[in-house]
Amino acid sequence: MMVRIGNFFFRYRNGLFPVVMVLMFVPSPKLFSQDLVAAGLGLAVALVGQLIRAITIGLAYIIRGGKNRQVYAETLVQEGIFAHCRNPLYVGNILVILGLGLVSNSLLFALIGVPFFLFVYWTIVAAEENFLRQKFGADFDAYCQRVSRFIPNLSGIVKTCQGMEFKWRRLIVKEYGSTYAWMAAACALMIKARWLDIRTFADLRVQVLGGVFALITVAYLAARYLKKSGTLVAD
Repeated sequence: MMVRIGNFFFRYRNGLFPVVMVLMFVPSPKLFSQDLVAAGLGLAVALVGQLIRAITIGLAYIIRGGKNRQVYAETLVQEGIFAHCRNPLYVGNILVILGLGLVSNSLLFALIGVPFFLFVYWTIVAAEENFLRQKFGADFDAYCQRVSRFIPNLSGIVKTCQGMEFKWRRLIVKEYGSTYAWMAAACALMIKARWLDIRTFADLRVQVLGGVFALITVAYLAARYLKKSGTLVAD
């Protein structure tokens, strides 16, 4: 049952996820009385999630998104951060989503959105593990015995990072879009919170956030141009 549900979410997640993320912008009771506290905590959590994703992709890339919107894998990747956690990209995703939820300071998202995403990722992992077990058999079972599903084992992680070449070009090419999406959303959420308090855009905090939004947009467009032009190619 969980595998079937996971396959469904894997197939339609690109359409479902943005719909649920909209809950962050819906008027709701606050989690924290101070929006700045919520924003600070949220950004810290999201940045940790982004760091996990960045290190994972830079060291050992795994094909994401499946094939034809279905779970797929060519090889059983066990190098890099995958030697310490079986699903580091999903751990990063969850932390980014939790971070954005905190930035939104929305009780509504905390009660509906967070449980939704936790359930979705749990079922997707079940579907992926079912696929990997059928394809790689005993090798995957041995991998599961060595490495935790979600909780990273930090033992030896420095040696892992030092023993592999970090692929900066691959990181930029593969990650610029999703990084921009959550950072832009965080800026929008903080601008919304400030505007609801003062009802004007003539405010230093709003202007600074607008400037940050403009800078990350320029960075996104530059990365997109370099990728599309072939100037920057994943190695």
